[in-house]
Amino acid sequence: MGVGDAGQPADAALLAAANAVSRVDELAELLRGLRRRHARRDNASQWTLRELAARTGWARSVIGQYLSGRTLPPTDRFDVLLDLFGATLVERGVLATARDRVEEARRSGSVAVDGDAAGQPSTTTSGAGRSAIPRQLPARVRGFAGRTAELAALDGLAAAEGPYPAMMIAVVSGTAGVGKTALAVHWAHRVADRFPDGQLFVNLRGFEPTAPPMTPGEAVRGFLDGLGVAPERIPADLDAQVGLYRTVLAERRVLVVLDNAASVEQVRPLLPGSAGCLVVVTSRLTSLTVMDGAHPLPLGLLTLQEAGDLLVGRLGPDRLTAEPAAAQGLIDACARLPLALSIVAARAANNPTFPLASLEADLAGSDGLDVLDGGEPTSDVRTVLSWSYERLKPPAARLFRLLGLHPGPDISAAAAASLAGTSGGEAQSLFAELTRASLLIEHVPGRYSMHDLLRVYAAELADAVDPRERDAARLRILDHYLHTAYTASLVIAPQRDLFTLDPAQPGVIVEPVTSHRSAVAWFGTERPVLLAVVRQAASDGFATHAWQLAWSMFFFLHLRGRWHDSLEAQQAALAAVNEAGDLAAAATVRRDLAQCLARLQRFDEADAQLRQAHDIHASLGDTDGVAWTLHRMGWIADDQGNHRDAVRHAEHALRLFHETGNLRARAHVLNVVGWYQAQLGDHSMALVYCRQALELNRTLGNDIAMANVLDSIGYAHQHLGEYEQAANCYLESLAFFRALGEPYYTAQALTHLGDVRHAMGDGPDACAAWQEALDIFERLGHTNADGIRARLHDYAT
Repeated sequence: MGVGDAGQPADAALLAAANAVSRVDELAELLRGLRRRHARRDNASQWTLRELAARTGWARSVIGQYLSGRTLPPTDRFDVLLDLFGATLVERGVLATARDRVEEARRSGSVAVDGDAAGQPSTTTSGAGRSAIPRQLPARVRGFAGRTAELAALDGLAAAEGPYPAMMIAVVSGTAGVGKTALAVHWAHRVADRFPDGQLFVNLRGFEPTAPPMTPGEAVRGFLDGLGVAPERIPADLDAQVGLYRTVLAERRVLVVLDNAASVEQVRPLLPGSAGCLVVVTSRLTSLTVMDGAHPLPLGLLTLQEAGDLLVGRLGPDRLTAEPAAAQGLIDACARLPLALSIVAARAANNPTFPLASLEADLAGSDGLDVLDGGEPTSDVRTVLSWSYERLKPPAARLFRLLGLHPGPDISAAAAASLAGTSGGEAQSLFAELTRASLLIEHVPGRYSMHDLLRVYAAELADAVDPRERDAARLRILDHYLHTAYTASLVIAPQRDLFTLDPAQPGVIVEPVTSHRSAVAWFGTERPVLLAVVRQAASDGFATHAWQLAWSMFFFLHLRGRWHDSLEAQQAALAAVNEAGDLAAAATVRRDLAQCLARLQRFDEADAQLRQAHDIHASLGDTDGVAWTLHRMGWIADDQGNHRDAVRHAEHALRLFHETGNLRARAHVLNVVGWYQAQLGDHSMALVYCRQALELNRTLGNDIAMANVLDSIGYAHQHLGEYEQAANCYLESLAFFRALGEPYYTAQALTHLGDVRHAMGDGPDACAAWQEALDIFERLGHTNADGIRARLHDYAT
């Protein structure tokens, strides 16, 4: 409650004290006296800082600064405090005059800058200099958008309190053009009233080619001048300058923005010693967070919504609403990088009659980064990015250039080492330098990425180097992915048709994938990269790498039901081998392509591909190739419910594999024939084939194939009414797949276990197995989930 009226007589002692006030600590003592008096009149305890914060909406730390005399309240806030503490009209007038007198004295330097009673050295015109309140922030940022989380984090630092107050330091880091300065300046303006003793700002020129980085001495002298210290009073020695700077800031609440910092050594001398100050540092270097107490604030690209808001702020909503597709195209072309978006927005604003679609077409048709040039170095994306690149040591600069050749969204250290032809440890060291320079980000542990415009810039640099180095790097990275993928594919599908790889190039690191878990984990992580690598290999004329990579990915994508991904890879591979005139490779690709098409219900196209593959293999005298093609024909016939044709094709394939002596293929197809026989209803014959498959796989040591055969045997027993035997087979198969860590096969075994439990009349156990299978298939995004849902629905109804 605040009385603030004539209802109470003025306090003569308070008026006399107010007329004698000349320092901020004396004024604060009067405020504390009003606070105590207000509590006595209400017969209550004094309002706490928390209660005052709730009533005013100000930070508790700020109110504490006002009441301790460490900060002079602004006029409007001083009036609020007088009202809250019940000052009479007369008292308010006298106290307001006292406050203005203190502020004027501080401006003129006729008294100590801060209270002598606090034990701080005086700063006067006859000593260190005259007092001044600096307002050095650059102009507000027009069209600032987004960064809600980062602004909230900075707000939290400004409001932080604790038993041992300390100066707060925020380090905003990020790649060139990401908007670090814009964020710092926007936030600084937003909270300027929390720092009534001023705001200091300096561009430390950490990454500018036209001038060297600013020295700490130059920056300190600029700050002292802004704080009103006379030039003749500034010492010559840097340590003495820093000491004076911290003395002037002692017991003051000042916001210090250190923009574009190049090193910790450049920043440390500019840090105040006062707990009332807050420092915001912006830098492309992440290493500045090593400063004691620094709070890291890494800045990434804008979200799609934030990028749209930025364009709306610069162009208004009407132009974007009229051409939403073109606006989205501009955002994509700019990679959501604020600098690039600002350049494009400026062009659009300067040409208000131009359709956004025409600007989008300019970006799409431009040569690299040429169109993203605002006419001066600081608004030219290529130039701004170069300022970071040119500071790199030669090995890191070389790796950065070569990363422009990598097509995927991110890269591992092993892949980068292969790209550069160096060791994994050296690659890690180079990655550390690139991440410190904000030219890369480690977005998950061990994986690194750069935004699209950085990739374009790196590719431009790579194209400018020796073509032999560039081509050798491309070949090494293709060998890295191919040899690792091929090894992983043999772990998860040892029964597949095999081929012999050419030796990897010197310097290539093949990642260890010796277990099923590690193989599927590697494929799961690298899937988007591998798809991009297949496309690039095909377009760059590396046809063998393209088809062999597509082949190596096929079975993993089959397990995950990613038929569209697999189709894309196989189509790119087929185009590459056709252009290269490699008939044998084309036949192999057509087999996998056919299965993708069949899974997508494009059966006529699948049949056509298999007929062509069959004819090519036959013309080349490749009996194994013919047999594998017949195997796929049977698979597709079975998928369409044509089980007799499926058995006919599979038995033909089995005879051919027997002729060629391909035991692994024969063991695989024996199980397939048994499964097709079961689909025809001949479960006894199914057991004959499947038991042969089980024994042959046991001889070959193919455990995963044995588990699949047990599943088929369980299916035959189930349909012969031998439920216990079926359940035992399913349980044995399930135990193996669980130990293997393969979710697809685990879900498949659970499905069949649920089926036999249902047939045995054990509904709850059946539903439990089905539900677990459904959960797995849903996590995989696999279409098999539909059939499980139908089972559960039918049981429930």
